[in-house]
Amino acid sequence: MAGGTWESQNKIRAGVYIRFKSAPTEAFVAGSRGVVAIPEALSWGPVGVVTEVTPDTDLSGVTGYALTDPHNRFLQEMFKGTNRTAGPEKVLLYRLAGGEAAAATGSSGSLSVTANYPGVRGNDIVVTVSANVDTEDYTVSTLVDGVVVDTQVGVNASTLVPNAWVTFSGEDALEANTGIQLTGGDDGTVASAAYASVLPAIEPYDFNILCYDGSDATVMAAYQAFVQRIAEESGKWIQLVAANMSNPDSRYCINVMSGVTLDDGTVLTPQQTCWWVAGAEAGAQYNESLTYATYPGAVSVSPVLTNSQYESGLNQGQFLLFSDQFGVKVEADINTLITFTQDIGRPFRKNRCMRLCNQIANDIFAEFSQNYIGVVDANEIGRSRFKGAIVGYLLDIQANGGIQNFSPDDVEVLEGAWIDAVVVTIVIQPVDSAEKIYITVEVA
Repeated sequence: MAGGTWESQNKIRAGVYIRFKSAPTEAFVAGSRGVVAIPEALSWGPVGVVTEVTPDTDLSGVTGYALTDPHNRFLQEMFKGTNRTAGPEKVLLYRLAGGEAAAATGSSGSLSVTANYPGVRGNDIVVTVSANVDTEDYTVSTLVDGVVVDTQVGVNASTLVPNAWVTFSGEDALEANTGIQLTGGDDGTVASAAYASVLPAIEPYDFNILCYDGSDATVMAAYQAFVQRIAEESGKWIQLVAANMSNPDSRYCINVMSGVTLDDGTVLTPQQTCWWVAGAEAGAQYNESLTYATYPGAVSVSPVLTNSQYESGLNQGQFLLFSDQFGVKVEADINTLITFTQDIGRPFRKNRCMRLCNQIANDIFAEFSQNYIGVVDANEIGRSRFKGAIVGYLLDIQANGGIQNFSPDDVEVLEGAWIDAVVVTIVIQPVDSAEKIYITVEVA
């Protein structure tokens, strides 16, 4: 009996012809948020590359310290979230290159040891070589802060293999020692120009928030231009979190103006408070606002403002914190947009509205890119499929409290000016706004 697969019903011989195919993707759901990108001057780890960090990541090869160590305060604050919203799922960490940075080194006899990365953390490494009583070989142990992190056995230096902390070199027989203390590790000085290298490195990644915890006006201006360009040219909507920006007047920028004191006495400047704000903004979903959300572990704010100062700051698009008997809270979850137009109206100053727009823009972009471009015909049937997918998606967003008063008539998918073009117009009303927002997506 004949058999096989089939594409059209044109078989000549009798038989059973079977084909398997995936069901067309007619529905899609909201993607997840929760990714922060941040450049940092560190004392350990790979330089000039993006490293993905989650709360469960072993940081020994990334920052050189446990997540709970004070050296990783920036990550601790980022992953906190708020009393009612989650923190980020992931941090894209970029270690900045420091001028004149150096890796720690040490030697004893024929054995030389070099730390795997430049930075002062390498100075905390000790390598011991102990003779084994019953054999002719030696036990070589690598210790960091007095804790053994690697042990191996060898006769000659050339037989030793690198571990997560050090690389060995030498050819001759090992000799017992009381410990090779590595020295000379130096972080170097990170110049403002180093921050420019971050942007092309992180651009290929998907993330929600870019965090800058410095105070250089030139760097801030470059980062402000970057997030706007990425949104308007690449279709990936992101926001910048930085402190004391000079009135950027942009829905893409969140200007942190408050510092905090934590319950362990640690004082964080507004620049350092950006760590928590960035994580909280990335982790909050499209149907969540951070207004009056509590900063876990914070007990007071600085500066303490009067009522009129808070009003003035809000009118200038500042992200401010205040403290009451219940803790430290967000005054208003807003960005720096203060000039409103017919196209970019008042709802866009609310970060909840921005999260909603970012979510919709990113999800529709991803869905169309993955399942429609080059796959679905640019005809009435294809356009109807795309509209059906968008309508189903937005009904789900509405069911989850992201938008209101939505109906299928608020989505229009039309033929474009060229045969392969589709023009999509979507009308949505965010839940925390009484105004309609008109989003037009043109695919040409």
